[in-house]
Amino acid sequence: MSKVLVTGGAGFIGSHIVDALLAAGHEVVVLDDLSSGSKKNLPASVQLQVLDITTPAAAAFVREYAPDVVVHAAAQMSVRRSMDEPTFDAQVNVVGLVTILSELRDKPGRKVVFLSTGGAIYGEQSSFPATEDHPANPESVYGLSKKVGEDYLAFWSRVWGLKVSVLRLANVYGPRQNPHGEAGVVAIFCRGLLSGKALTINGTGEQTRDFVFVGDVANAAERCVSGDFPGVFNVGTGRETSVNQLVAALTAAVGSKGTIAHGDAKSGEQQRSCIDPSRAKATFGWQPQMALEEGVRCTVDWFRENV
Repeated sequence: MSKVLVTGGAGFIGSHIVDALLAAGHEVVVLDDLSSGSKKNLPASVQLQVLDITTPAAAAFVREYAPDVVVHAAAQMSVRRSMDEPTFDAQVNVVGLVTILSELRDKPGRKVVFLSTGGAIYGEQSSFPATEDHPANPESVYGLSKKVGEDYLAFWSRVWGLKVSVLRLANVYGPRQNPHGEAGVVAIFCRGLLSGKALTINGTGEQTRDFVFVGDVANAAERCVSGDFPGVFNVGTGRETSVNQLVAALTAAVGSKGTIAHGDAKSGEQQRSCIDPSRAKATFGWQPQMALEEGVRCTVDWFRENV
């Protein structure tokens, strides 16, 4: 089994990856600044190093721990914030990544599993669902920073022999998702419906997304840690769901309609997004297991108990 460092491992997606890695028998250490994550998301047995990934201290910790594999889940994930604060987005998503990578040069056999974006990186798609060969034309600074991150990783692989698996994630949802901010639309709507607050849908609500359950994402990451699968892989369902359809599914699961209004469309928001996961299935046998309706019910149940 491998020594695995999970950056952002106390966060929503990262903590589920930690669970999957522990179940597979790996040694896991987490590096997280807890800006959006929480110690509560982690088992007490897991070492948590509270550090900002952009700092020399984070680089020093990577050097000291000397992991076999780094799962890089730490990120600034808000599309809206990336448009309002592009410097901050680049600092976290580009400088933060390079800070970690700086300790992985000329170390044969080291591996990085990088959580990229399967929606924002493609921009407005010309084909549906998008394969990994679809042109990368991001419409947001967030998508751009992930694209630049992939370029850095390709360079590290070519020049310094780093093994790299890039997972381009669709819109991830599930238990532990942060309902604060705009990145987790399922969490925001779920919390709003359960608390009886009015919901605002940006634009018409007919914009579509590919919603993939966090447990399925964690399974894909664990497969790439446990095996040797270099390359770029979409991790999604290949199914488009409109925001209006999502709200209907959440309403059914909560058992309350609530008050729903439509607001202005947001800058940088794509109208349609859907990705093809066929390469992941063909390469390492991964495919989504959780249907949206079941995943939404599971998420609602978690929010009832925890938020």
